[in-house]
Amino acid sequence: MMQVFGTSLADNLDAEHIAAQELLNLLKEEQAHLIRINVEQLGRLIEEKSILANRMSELAAHRNTLLAEAGFEASESGMRAWVDSVAPTSAITEKWKALLAVAATAKEENRVNGLLLSQHMTRTQSSLNVLQANAQGGTFYGPNGQSATKIASRHLAAG
Repeated sequence: MMQVFGTSLADNLDAEHIAAQELLNLLKEEQAHLIRINVEQLGRLIEEKSILANRMSELAAHRNTLLAEAGFEASESGMRAWVDSVAPTSAITEKWKALLAVAATAKEENRVNGLLLSQHMTRTQSSLNVLQANAQGGTFYGPNGQSATKIASRHLAAG
């Protein structure tokens, strides 16, 4: 798929903001599925997030190219310098602030999703450990409610 980039820093900023908002929406959807333990939908979201993350990286690289062409450092500080040079109270300043705000929110959503995923993995591993112990004749609870070790039974053959 051919990538279309903004021909100016302002156009590219718009494209970055749209992509960041799409990523934030995917992260919120992912969180809802993690909370409901709807694992079937997570695979689709992982693929969509990956595609979008690549798109955002390409847009950031293009922004850095445009910054360098405009005589600014190809970095976030260079972008701040460019934004300040345009006009500190312009719509571009507001767009840059909005992009940074969406990025910060997305970072926090991603952190929370990581915690939720970690909790699910811990619970799943605990369940697997219990099942494996039971399958291997491990500890179980007897009729009196006390923990007991399962003893392998031996059958005698009469001949």
